[in-house]
Amino acid sequence: MTSFLANVVTRTRGRAEAGMATAEYAIATVAAAGFAGLLVVILRSTEVRGLLLGIIRGALSL
Repeated sequence: MTSFLANVVTRTRGRAEAGMATAEYAIATVAAAGFAGLLVVILRSTEVRGLLLGIIRGALSL
């Protein structure tokens, strides 16, 4: 009887956590998309663009 209860508890816990990985991936994907959007906004500014071009030109002139 004890093993039956242990099996029921194990199966119930497994079902409760079954969708957790999917939810975590969804949250991480939304966060990554937000971060990418922020980077696009920052990199489109003229100051940052000029700074990056200066770094690239300096690296290519070596």
